Amino acid sequence: MNQAVRTTALEAEHERLGATFTDFGGWRMPLRYTSELAEHRAVRDAAGLFDLSHMGEVTVSGPQAGAALDHALVGRLSRVAVGRAKYSLLCAPDGGILDDVITYRLAEDRFLVVPNAGNTPAVVAELEERAAGFDAAVRDESAATSLVAVQGPQAEAIVRALVPADEAEVVRSLRYYAATPTTVAGREVLLARTGYTGEDGFELFVPNAQAPALWAALLEAGESRGLVPAGLAARDSLRLEAGMPLYGNELTRDVDPFTAGLGGVVALTKEQFVGRDALDAARERTAAGLGRVLVGLRGLGKRAGRPHQAVLVDSEVVGELTSGAPSPTLGHPVALAYVDAGHSAVGTAVTVDVRGTPQPFEVVELPFYRRPEAGGA
Repeated sequence: MNQAVRTTALEAEHERLGATFTDFGGWRMPLRYTSELAEHRAVRDAAGLFDLSHMGEVTVSGPQAGAALDHALVGRLSRVAVGRAKYSLLCAPDGGILDDVITYRLAEDRFLVVPNAGNTPAVVAELEERAAGFDAAVRDESAATSLVAVQGPQAEAIVRALVPADEAEVVRSLRYYAATPTTVAGREVLLARTGYTGEDGFELFVPNAQAPALWAALLEAGESRGLVPAGLAARDSLRLEAGMPLYGNELTRDVDPFTAGLGGVVALTKEQFVGRDALDAARERTAAGLGRVLVGLRGLGKRAGRPHQAVLVDSEVVGELTSGAPSPTLGHPVALAYVDAGHSAVGTAVTVDVRGTPQPFEVVELPFYRRPEAGGA
């Protein structure tokens, strides 16, 4: 029998707002509230409010917490400064990606690891196993924690409006991939300047009981600045425009970081860590131009590609789409795909088999979209 679908602490808020729901990673999550196009554009032009409470929250603490994470993940987490965050990967011994995670260093001996929703139990089990030889404790706090995100050009102004006057500068000066405890709408939160949309924005970690009131306060504070609630459909099109990989699409157990274009997050200069030898070999294969690599594709026609559709050159299959959609911001289709390295150069012309009809695409640099330089409030 299938495990029951879980709901977040904001379920009643989503119901009240008329959300359309979907099952995502074992969670009942809002797909959209009005239209995904309107929500997408709101994030690019003003701000969107997302419920991300399906994501995991796992603490690793103790005198050797940093060393344990150095062993468990491909990055060097022990060098992350307190108050900063780092994107990294949890890889299998053979180099396959088990999950991509963001890790926040909350104190010298305490870290917060945020895995993807459906992967959280597996990540917890792996971290526990990999930390067994260290003076470090792994604790899954996902069930007690909610996570909401404010993303878009107006995000900073909206959050600043809800913090005490003497903490407004904390919000303003918070760096990208940094986090700090603060008070938002009278509630103690961990405020992080991170996101998955390609825009400026914040993610707020809060105990479940505080989540509905925080959500309502953010909606009210953002109403005059164009903020709208946004669902997973807009989140997906936004991250695709920003060229950000999605676990289950671009990142899987069968893909290594170098194939996925994420070799830069792998610290091969570290002493032994899980998957190191396999990843060293993967780096050499990629450097030699062997196998497939992840590329961005721009559609030259009007029809968008979708995952698993074939990429062809001269009628020969050279790859497969992992994500694809029309780009509301750019006005043409975009896609991510794994293609043979020999056909991965920017400017390479390819076709995509869109439901039996060849459609023209070309390889382009990632990301597809970069936000304008910040200015104004």
